Amino acid sequence: MQIPPLALAFVLIAVAPHVGAQNAATGTLTLAQAMRLAETANPAVRSREAQFAAAEGERRGAASHFFNNPELRVERARRRSSAPDGQTSEWTAGIAQPLEIAGQQSRRREAAAASIDAVRAEVEEARRQARADAASRFHAVLAAQRRLQIEESSVDLFDRTSQAVAKRRAAGEDTRLDANVALIEVERARNALARAREQLLEARGELGTVLQLPPSAIPQVTGELGVPAAAALPYTIEQLQASAQAIPKHRGLAARLDAARARLGLARAGRYPDVTLGVSVAREGPMDARERVTTLALSLPLPLFKRNDAAIGEATTAATQAEIERTSASREALAQVQRLWTKLDSQRDRVQRLQRTMHQAATDNQQLAARSRQAGQIGLLEQLIVNRQALDAERDLVDALADFHATRIELENAAGWSQEGSN
Repeated sequence: MQIPPLALAFVLIAVAPHVGAQNAATGTLTLAQAMRLAETANPAVRSREAQFAAAEGERRGAASHFFNNPELRVERARRRSSAPDGQTSEWTAGIAQPLEIAGQQSRRREAAAASIDAVRAEVEEARRQARADAASRFHAVLAAQRRLQIEESSVDLFDRTSQAVAKRRAAGEDTRLDANVALIEVERARNALARAREQLLEARGELGTVLQLPPSAIPQVTGELGVPAAAALPYTIEQLQASAQAIPKHRGLAARLDAARARLGLARAGRYPDVTLGVSVAREGPMDARERVTTLALSLPLPLFKRNDAAIGEATTAATQAEIERTSASREALAQVQRLWTKLDSQRDRVQRLQRTMHQAATDNQQLAARSRQAGQIGLLEQLIVNRQALDAERDLVDALADFHATRIELENAAGWSQEGSN
């Protein structure tokens, strides 16, 4: 059932405050929401959509029965003679229509249809690229938030260590050197925390650029920044390579090639001159012997000098370039998918190694070092080294996860694989 526009407007006005209140209440931004928002607000998408007007205008122009407009001619003459009346008025009215005889109109329709298909594919490609950019920036914000949490725990850890050393030094158990070392570690942790906050602000700013929102208007992003330990990837290299051949970019290039070939045929057909058919009616002669004259005219330019060579050369160049772009894009897509697949596989192994070995061992060592320090079995320097290793292991894991997701998104975008949040 079709809803009247006025009723639909009232429904939207009534629903909008509830939707806004719900978003404000949650105060979070998911990956799917970010991708949909980027798809609708991205300037590249809107710019591509604006090209529909030009393509539609070309289609309407090619759909007309004749390319050239008819020409209407009206003449009036006054003739003087030595007759008694001495003056005679004569008039002529005619119409002429140029006709294309080499199939130019069908070529224009082919070019217009291919141009619309190309614009449609380019809009879809721009939306897909906007979703990929949003996903990449979203995961960068997730990684920056994780780094900030690590640095906050680092400041808390070294601050508690510094306070404990200060108490032990007041009791005469630790030296001034130990207190200075602990104080330096606290300042280093605070400096790293400040740098992590700056990186988070920068990441949120980049996400805001993709979403066309100021950083202050972006809610807290929420999502998972992890890699399944044992589950395989949801696609194979063969599936990605097959999908890479059907991405909207390639469809757009193929449509541009079809349009260029149609325009080349149009330019070659321009070698043949247009035939102009005309008919005119005239009233001539004196009043006592008026004559009505009907004239049928046919004119044909002789193609001796102008052979449309310049237009044919430009159309040939455009068609050749379109074919080169399509062929090279297809080869580059396969090579890029293969390269990113190898890179992603290596990064996935690296993440799993960090999760399985170094991260767990560093966490255990940190707990053992704290108990050993309390029992007096190790000194401050040994405990600081263990704490540094644990924090470095956390940082390495977050960096590896960020690299993995950046490569995964780039691979899925290059292969045209459906991403989270896509329509």
